Amino acid sequence: MSEREYWAFVSECPEVFVGQATLARVESFLIGYDAHARRHGGPGLDGWRDWLVAKRGRECNHAWMGLVRHLALPDERWHHWQLSPEQEERVITTLFALLDEFLSEREEEPHTL
Repeated sequence: MSEREYWAFVSECPEVFVGQATLARVESFLIGYDAHARRHGGPGLDGWRDWLVAKRGRECNHAWMGLVRHLALPDERWHHWQLSPEQEERVITTLFALLDEFLSEREEEPHTL
């Protein structure tokens, strides 16, 4: 199973992997995945934050979680990371869509040895 296939599977039913599918739990799961992949020689989320900055078109001082919020809620304000249930659902959906796009582009890159 490719990374894209794995994350597509997770996105269909995240509560199977994280219990209650809250944004914090989905983000934590992704952080754990990244740490595990890197520890075992995989690329994990290498380049993810830079890709999100390029996608957004401008830098900010947030980690990737904030960048995803900016992309998911471009015209909305969110205060102290508190989101309404509707906003949180939109961010989760956007997170999985962005992750798929990122992984798709990474798959297309030529591999160098």
